[in-house]
Amino acid sequence: MESFEARFAALNLELPPAPKAIGVYKPIVEINGLLYLSGHGPLLPDGTLIKGRIGADMDVAAGYQAARQTGLAILASLKKHCGSLDRIARLVKTFGLVQATPELVDHPAVINGFSELMRDVFGEECGIAARSAVGAASLPAGMSVEIEAIFELAK
Repeated sequence: MESFEARFAALNLELPPAPKAIGVYKPIVEINGLLYLSGHGPLLPDGTLIKGRIGADMDVAAGYQAARQTGLAILASLKKHCGSLDRIARLVKTFGLVQATPELVDHPAVINGFSELMRDVFGEECGIAARSAVGAASLPAGMSVEIEAIFELAK
């Protein structure tokens, strides 16, 4: 079986720096073989965030890319915490928030940017999880997407 690290390397993607807490919380809490990840945003390699409201400042395609970039930030946090993506057994749950106009109804299409990246890195069996995708009137720092996730560690 191909390792998750090898799958990620084959995608030729660049990870941003692992985000640091900007409040009173931990980016990851590990308990009973599960990793609970606090909300992550679309952090770029230069440390800036993708900002904007889907349906006003950005279209769904741009929102998809922001969700994909959020996935890269989550992978950076996982690598920092675990040392290797190969310590992950599977993605269990995804909760995606989309900063959107009230008329937008395509939240799942935006969060697919994250979900498809996880599928590409962790495979069909381990990278597709239970998921919610909802809209929000605003998100911290004006970021367009925020995603939290739960991962299971390999035994």
